[in-house]
Amino acid sequence: MARPAAADAPAAPSPAAAETLVGHGAAEAALREAVASGRLHHAWLISGPQGIGKATLAYRMARWLLARPPGDKGDAPDAAGPGLFGDDLPPATAPDGEPARGAGAAHDGLWLAPDDPVFRRVAAGAHPDLCVIERAWDDKRKALRNEIVVDDVRRAQAHFAATATEGGWRVAIVDAADEMNRSAANALLKTLEEPPRDSVLFLVAHAPGRLLPTIRSRCRALPLQPLSTADTAAVIGRHLPELDDADRTALAQLSEGAPGRALALHAAGGLDVYRAMVGLLADLPRLDRVAAHGLARQLSGKAADAAYRTFTRLLTDWIGRMVRTAARGAAPAEIVAGEAAAMTRLAAAAPLDRWVAVWEEAGALIARADRVYLDRGQVILALLETLAATAAGRRV
Repeated sequence: MARPAAADAPAAPSPAAAETLVGHGAAEAALREAVASGRLHHAWLISGPQGIGKATLAYRMARWLLARPPGDKGDAPDAAGPGLFGDDLPPATAPDGEPARGAGAAHDGLWLAPDDPVFRRVAAGAHPDLCVIERAWDDKRKALRNEIVVDDVRRAQAHFAATATEGGWRVAIVDAADEMNRSAANALLKTLEEPPRDSVLFLVAHAPGRLLPTIRSRCRALPLQPLSTADTAAVIGRHLPELDDADRTALAQLSEGAPGRALALHAAGGLDVYRAMVGLLADLPRLDRVAAHGLARQLSGKAADAAYRTFTRLLTDWIGRMVRTAARGAAPAEIVAGEAAAMTRLAAAAPLDRWVAVWEEAGALIARADRVYLDRGQVILALLETLAATAAGRRV
């Protein structure tokens, strides 16, 4: 049965303080090559699914630049070498025993020692030559704003207009750029059109298609891909060493190669939620209503917001994965015991276009529940009843 997030469950590490990065060595090499060539682009658009390390990469790039003067072209990257952390973490000290510093050896990518003053100040949000633009806190609502507004972007404009405090690069990070409203985007565009000297802007975007075409065209694109299951499981293991290999692999598969999402999933009790969900789906079209009502009560309590949202996302993802797998004629993945057989049987119980409609109806119901504050327990039961009816060849 599902459980609420554990009080001591570790949160995903802050991108500003993350020491390690897995799987994006090619993107790191691109920045090193640009610096080495003396033609560093003034704006970089780092895109890809949420939770794969885009913000971590942006802070990593920022730290590396802030640790060197603009005239320093750095060490040329080792194009033939392995990607950063492909096998092992870089050492905390250089081979001669001296503390690692700045660019480090070529195979160290953009690594900066965590005891480096630049690393510490960036992690603390206290480096004067780094400006971070993100959704601000709304004192009236006691929550983060839903979007980045023009006043937020104006801070970056003032930052770039000033002289670098330490005589080096001025860097700004926008996280996430696709959360800017129209006015904020237009304000940022002015900076991109007239980039200041020795300044670099890193735009993190989960959905770059939402950005103005004029913004995209003025940035160097760095699209990142999800990590492999093995790499994702390795990252999970570093943060959750108490998990066994099976749970690490399951979290890696459920997060689809996004370590940040995997850690958030664990914090919300995601594996327990998923096992309870698959247990109910495996019995369809017979729905165990006692278990269903118990799950609905547990996920609709006041302290269960994260678990409820985890359940609804996992359920819609499961339906979508079932449809895609059946359409390709592929064998379903067995993330937890009994799942593959359940997915194969349900996919055959109704036409795929009907399952697509169920997936769309589920998404619409979940969105409507958030807008008008429907009872979450009833939402969960309605979703399960719809799946049971579809598996039985009926319509709700």
